[in-house]
Amino acid sequence: MDFESFVLAASTADLADEPAAREHADAIEYRMDLAAEPLAALEAYDGDGELPILATNRAAWEGGEWDGDDERRLEALAEATAIDAVEAIDIELEAILAGDADDLLETARKRGVAVVASAHDFEGTPTRGEMVSTLTEAHKYADIAKIAVTAESHKDTLAVLAATEQLTAHGDPVATMAMGELGSHTRAVAPVYGSRIGYAPVDPADATAPGQYDLETLSRLVADLS
Repeated sequence: MDFESFVLAASTADLADEPAAREHADAIEYRMDLAAEPLAALEAYDGDGELPILATNRAAWEGGEWDGDDERRLEALAEATAIDAVEAIDIELEAILAGDADDLLETARKRGVAVVASAHDFEGTPTRGEMVSTLTEAHKYADIAKIAVTAESHKDTLAVLAATEQLTAHGDPVATMAMGELGSHTRAVAPVYGSRIGYAPVDPADATAPGQYDLETLSRLVADLS
């Protein structure tokens, strides 16, 4: 997964959703933290699924549901990189900066698995300058720097888009979005400004973040705006 162009990822905790996603998605974001036996499911998927996988094992402290040992969480993500269908993984920037993900980063590089370094703000939206700094720092460690913030005003959404354009113009691949009702349109518009990854559930009832469109809708919107 090289992210040279926009990748629409269908977010799911059930890889049985993959056939229904094929028409509209470019990849599957597999939420390991939401699945009961994620590694077993990935092994079963390998060879049968058509879409490549971006594996995410999100910590509870970053909005996910993995609330156990953090070292084991990252080890499970490292084990996932051995599966051929897994072409990218998502690692929290906070874990990277703490030094907890050093082994995981090295393993991913050795296996040719792309890395998305992500940061989330569920309270609000930093300034454009702060977002640019976060994305620039994340890009030091990853193929794609990702930031998801919570929009409380239209000014916030404009800041997200401006940061996206600035980093894209600099040549740094990013994935950006504003969460929440006010920010939902950025999921369709940010790709126009250079965002390389979009996320949407196959079924809107299974949204993994506030403000997500369903997969078919986001696919249509991005295609209409591109």
